[in-house]
Amino acid sequence: METKRRAFLKTLGLGSGAMLLPAGTILAQDTPNNETQGNSIGQGVFKTKKYTADVVIAGGGMSGICAAIAAARNGATVIFIQDRSRLGGNASSEIRMHISGATILEKGWRETGILEEIFLVNSVDNPQRSYEMWDFILYDKVISEKNLTLLLDTTVCDAEIADGKITKVIAICSPTQERSEITAKYFADCTGDGTLAALAGAEFMIGREARSLWGESLAIDVADTKSMGNSILFMAQKHERKMPYTPPKWARKFTAKDFVYRKIISIEYGYWWLELGGLEDSIRDGQKNRHDLLSVLFGVWDYIKNSGNHPEAENWALSWIGMLPGKRESRRLVGDYIMKQEDIQKPKLFADRVAYGGWPIDDHPPEGFNGANMKPTRAIYVKEPYSIPFRSLYSKNISNLLMAGRNISASHVALSSTRVMATCAIMGQAVGTAMAYCISNDILPRILGNDTSKISDFQQLLLRQDQAILGIQNTDEKDLARKAKVKASSETKDGAAVQVIDGYNRDVRDGSKHQWRAEMKNGQQWIELSWDKPVKLDTVQLTFDTGLNRFLRISGQDIVQADQIVGPQPETVASYLVECIRNGKHSVLAEVTDNYLRYVTHKVKPIEADAIRITVRKTNGDELARIFEVRCYLEST
Repeated sequence: METKRRAFLKTLGLGSGAMLLPAGTILAQDTPNNETQGNSIGQGVFKTKKYTADVVIAGGGMSGICAAIAAARNGATVIFIQDRSRLGGNASSEIRMHISGATILEKGWRETGILEEIFLVNSVDNPQRSYEMWDFILYDKVISEKNLTLLLDTTVCDAEIADGKITKVIAICSPTQERSEITAKYFADCTGDGTLAALAGAEFMIGREARSLWGESLAIDVADTKSMGNSILFMAQKHERKMPYTPPKWARKFTAKDFVYRKIISIEYGYWWLELGGLEDSIRDGQKNRHDLLSVLFGVWDYIKNSGNHPEAENWALSWIGMLPGKRESRRLVGDYIMKQEDIQKPKLFADRVAYGGWPIDDHPPEGFNGANMKPTRAIYVKEPYSIPFRSLYSKNISNLLMAGRNISASHVALSSTRVMATCAIMGQAVGTAMAYCISNDILPRILGNDTSKISDFQQLLLRQDQAILGIQNTDEKDLARKAKVKASSETKDGAAVQVIDGYNRDVRDGSKHQWRAEMKNGQQWIELSWDKPVKLDTVQLTFDTGLNRFLRISGQDIVQADQIVGPQPETVASYLVECIRNGKHSVLAEVTDNYLRYVTHKVKPIEADAIRITVRKTNGDELARIFEVRCYLEST
């Protein structure tokens, strides 16, 4: 068996005068072993620590967070590697981009699962909208998982390959001067830049493909290596006195003509169109691009403060400046399926669908702010959410490598929609769950993605864990609730009690409601599931309403927060009781007084039940008791 090590700095041949390959070219380069021999003076500075786990996840953005948590919750041991001191990637306090996704459709398609859980916690624990507190919420979610080991400030720098599989990754933590050798069964690249994949020799694409390659009407005529650029943000605060501003000498100068297509509407948070880098290498030219972006940022603030065209800014001053640009595009890995324009605009229900998107085809010109004479984006809205196939979430040529985020298998045009963070997050949950599933079933991702029976079973697992999938409803044979009779203390005309077992855990735009509803003005309400013969169970799962028609995210921009409800969402059941009924006697399984989550699981010792009753005592403000779904399982044997 031959073992090969891929050296990252030589993957593209850059730095040695090599030319970039045309866009759309699939790249995979083998390099010889490149061990550095230490000398007696430097030996022992970096200590080596060895880890063994089921799963390694590289990249601590929203996709990596959801992948790591999902894998751990599904029983896999996880090593989670992040090259910064905090989690969140483009959403962290270092960059502060909005987490956007299918909620823009305003049709109840807000992403659920782990991302929804995080948002609900943030809404309750961080009403002050502190980005540093948001960082901590992400950190707490990750380190609270018992199967998960987090390595912050740690960069994957090498990978070992054998027989088309990654066997080991090498990572360096400069602050602790530690070199980690990590062996695992499966690896996920959630780095955005496809760093781990490039080290492993995975096939990837860069740049913009030609229209003729896949027949995409929105593609360009001739392929190139250009991309969407990076953005850098700032925040500002209003004071009680005038706040003069003098820009640094190297700040650029702008006039009103530079803002014809870039409107300065609010000044407390700005602006996504402070964008550059699409004409350069978004990875290797990163240091230069950051300085160029800062020169633009300070120039824009100089214009706002000193041009005379924005007198409302007189008492405003900068309070925070991003030093880490947010990226939109770099490497895109190649899977068994490459998503294309038609998959976004004329969506089909892929048999192996595991996630969905709904953001517009939002393609930015590579010139960015230097193209002041052109619009900063071409946004083409989609009418309905589209499905994302699992075959786009694993590598074509590295059999144990999966990916989630903006580096999935997609064309440049498709990427302009799939790249946003809420979409990336639910890809992450799918990938993390898939790795644990593959380990449990001793199969490779390619087998899972192409086996109809297995992918159907996997979709049911995702759905059970609150990962919405287009056109998939609960058909889980293990769910005892599906065989129950349902009655309630009362129900509304469009909120029949039986809808808690209709297979849908949200309203799906079919004209029907898919939740039990009961008027709370008459006091507490209950819903009961009963069986003809006693059943044995140890798990009760509840899915509540959290107002999926609204946005739920963190932002430094007041106008973005205006359409959100801070704190528990009013539709959500706050106080409830879960009881087992056996031979007419009631026993309490769970009593909750301060719920604000959508998806709740109660585990108890195995019991026999004639019926299960959920009594809603109080909501978080809504006049109706609302429950989308009740599930019951016997998980222990």
